[in-house]
Amino acid sequence: MNLYYEVSGNGKPIVFIHSGGADLREWTYLAPLLSQRYQAITYDGRGAGKSPDPTGDVSCVEDVKSLLDHLEIKKATVVGRSMGGQIATDFALEYPERVEKLILLAPALTGFPYSDQFIEYMNSITAAAPDIDQMIEVSQSAPLYRVVQASPQRELTEKMLRHHIQRTFNWPSFELIWPEPPAFERLAELKPDTLFLIGTEESADNLRVKEYFRECTNAQIISISGADHMLTLTHPHKLYQQMTKFMER
Repeated sequence: MNLYYEVSGNGKPIVFIHSGGADLREWTYLAPLLSQRYQAITYDGRGAGKSPDPTGDVSCVEDVKSLLDHLEIKKATVVGRSMGGQIATDFALEYPERVEKLILLAPALTGFPYSDQFIEYMNSITAAAPDIDQMIEVSQSAPLYRVVQASPQRELTEKMLRHHIQRTFNWPSFELIWPEPPAFERLAELKPDTLFLIGTEESADNLRVKEYFRECTNAQIISISGADHMLTLTHPHKLYQQMTKFMER
């Protein structure tokens, strides 16, 4: 296991999977709360934070399995936000026996038909390269970051994003490998007990993902009033309350 990780607390294990453009600092406020009652495991994905750059094609799902194997954890609650939620969902579909409970925070979804507007937004960030300041400005100007941009956590959000962008310039060419068929086509097969948390100040695409989970799964779906896509930084106590209630029911 060559990924950087941190473990704190005792009790049933919880593995936290951060979003793209972030690192384990995403859990700065939430993990310490949960580590008072559980074993909190945070890690930097490949090419993020203190973990090494990719050296070939990457399977984020297999990285989660390798981390659990390395820590000799047979089963854990798996938590993921945004792309981290996409990884968590695919992991739960591939290895349901390793997932005690699944907690998704405004997740992405493999194979989901995202809108042209979303694709244009992502392309506009790439088009601003190599001007990092401009890339950050374009990224964070989206309405789904309006709450965090007006909060004290804006600085941490931009620090993580800047670090991520700087590292991507040095990455070799590689592909992300996802399980097939994509999660969008087999979401009804999702077995673990699932909690889906999402802010009310979200993008239309992420809200469509929420409705797709409502349609295809038995997930408990809760909206966090006044939160945007970075709800882990701005609303950790509300997440903590909902997550502990879910895990202990």
